[in-house]
Amino acid sequence: MAIKQLSIFLENRVGRLAAVAKALGDAGINIRGLSVADTKDFGILRLIVDDVVTAEKVLRSHDTVCQINEVTAVEVDNHPGGLAKVLVALNEAKVNVEYMYAIAEPKGERPVMIFRFSDAKDAARAALRQIGAHLYEEEDLLGK
Repeated sequence: MAIKQLSIFLENRVGRLAAVAKALGDAGINIRGLSVADTKDFGILRLIVDDVVTAEKVLRSHDTVCQINEVTAVEVDNHPGGLAKVLVALNEAKVNVEYMYAIAEPKGERPVMIFRFSDAKDAARAALRQIGAHLYEEEDLLGK
């Protein structure tokens, strides 16, 4: 139930995000979700794309530092406490969430959260299944 994510290290300067988006767009790669975390000097761009292997090759050919890693996509109930239910289950399973972000899922009525766990991926996924959370397969999320 893992989704492949592309993590990209970028200098925090004008045009870097545009250059990444253009390179991927020119290669026919669709960005389905993203998150940017930044500091004064650099940022980490995290992308969910429809072809992560090709995206990595394209970006590396543009001298962009990037890596592929696994994340988990979880559908969250769209009402007060929906996210809390997921986070409480992870907490009870003693799973550390390294980071998370939401992505748009146009086919559904519920938001989809992307989670990166420190080291207990199997425990996290088991805890989420136990509360009835829908975990996306890569094919479902990306329309493959």
